[in-house]
Amino acid sequence: MKKGIRYETSRKTSYIFQQPQHGLWQTRMRKISNHGSLRVAKVAYPLGLCVGLFIYVAYIKWHRATATQAFFSITRAAPGARWGQQAHSPLGTAADGHEVFYGIMFDAGSTGTRVHVFQFARPPRETPTLTHETFKALKPGLSAYADDVEKSAQGIQELLDVAKQDIPFDFWKATPLVLKATAGLRLLPGEKAQKLLQKVKEVFKASPFLVGDDCVSIMNGTDEGVSAWITINFLTGSLKTPGGSSVGMLDLGGGSTQIAFLPRVEGTLQASPPGYLTALRMFNRTYKLYSYSYLGLGLMSARLAILGGVEGQPAKDGKELVSPCLSPSFKGEWEHAEVTYRVSGQKAAASLHELCAARVSEVLQNRVHRTEEVKHVDFYAFSYYYDLAAGVGLIDAEKGGSLVVGDFEIAAKYVCRTLETQPQSSPFACMDLTYVSLLLQEFGFPRSKVLKLTRKIDNVETSWALGAIFHYIDSLNRQKSPAS
Repeated sequence: MKKGIRYETSRKTSYIFQQPQHGLWQTRMRKISNHGSLRVAKVAYPLGLCVGLFIYVAYIKWHRATATQAFFSITRAAPGARWGQQAHSPLGTAADGHEVFYGIMFDAGSTGTRVHVFQFARPPRETPTLTHETFKALKPGLSAYADDVEKSAQGIQELLDVAKQDIPFDFWKATPLVLKATAGLRLLPGEKAQKLLQKVKEVFKASPFLVGDDCVSIMNGTDEGVSAWITINFLTGSLKTPGGSSVGMLDLGGGSTQIAFLPRVEGTLQASPPGYLTALRMFNRTYKLYSYSYLGLGLMSARLAILGGVEGQPAKDGKELVSPCLSPSFKGEWEHAEVTYRVSGQKAAASLHELCAARVSEVLQNRVHRTEEVKHVDFYAFSYYYDLAAGVGLIDAEKGGSLVVGDFEIAAKYVCRTLETQPQSSPFACMDLTYVSLLLQEFGFPRSKVLKLTRKIDNVETSWALGAIFHYIDSLNRQKSPAS
């Protein structure tokens, strides 16, 4: 943020000493003069205020009228040019001839709100590259303010200040600002969700960035999966080569989970249920993706379902939720979506993993579509997939790594067996690992399938946010130049 200078004024009283020989008349004249200047000040102050207000209103109208034009003068190429061509704008051109532009994406998830500030450079006649990312997260998520909307503004403003600090002043009014909410707001009643979004939009409109009518929205699950697919394929370089191989992506959030890949087998396209295929246009090419988001099957929502609770509702009469996936001796409280539940384990004759797997299978029954082609596609997995694997030592907590799907099952059996006899600092570890193991198998992944788990590629977060802002900027260019 640009540092401002705080100006303070104070009233000062001046005393004028008159020489005795001037007498009473000169003293009176000086007093009359002072009163006259006070009258002028009383008139001038409101007049100056009105003039200042008029100038401010005129500036706001000018700013809004020119913001969109300024954006395209930086990010769009000359008339008829495409993504791979250089724009002719001194403001957005680096010394090496690369066009520079920015984008701001707010990820309003179920457990927190995150801001991503992206800087891009577009070499002449090439696709853009990401040159820098700034990231900051705040907890809790927007949905936590459903009953006190005004409190949500403080966190949004704090994250906006991060963007102001990171982006040069001259680029502010040309930089798109977007917030997309995911499962946390999808699970809220419609009226509460819309009030939250309206408050965010008010904060955005007061910012100096480029804000469109669609700047704030609830992201549908398909778009979330598609955006994550764009991110991972952009970072791995797969989007630069038309017709080249691509990678699939698996994302496990708190409220939902997504799978997306580019099918190469005609049978996959024919066998996919309605709503599982979506067309994506990027870099003047069209991709037909298999992409689907399963609302309610994110890790936290799955926990609640396995426990037997109902999303957004306290347990009936404060009843304790009992689960075979928890240690038999465990009793405690668990908070989800601002609701606190009393939970406990149960005594059982069979092994903890066996009973837990049976309960998880009930929750997943007929909930997930299985496709054979996933066996032959390279997949990256992130979010809770990464966290769970790192938590039990399957991958390096900092660098990530690769594993096979069966590793989750092996880890689940070990942790569940340990919970039967020893206190555990992570009471949900048996449940979570068992759930992830069975979820992946329900998708169609064999136990021997290798997955790459990562948080970052080339030091960039592997979230859907990059793909979403990239797609948003691309769509703005196409709206301005439909012929391209």
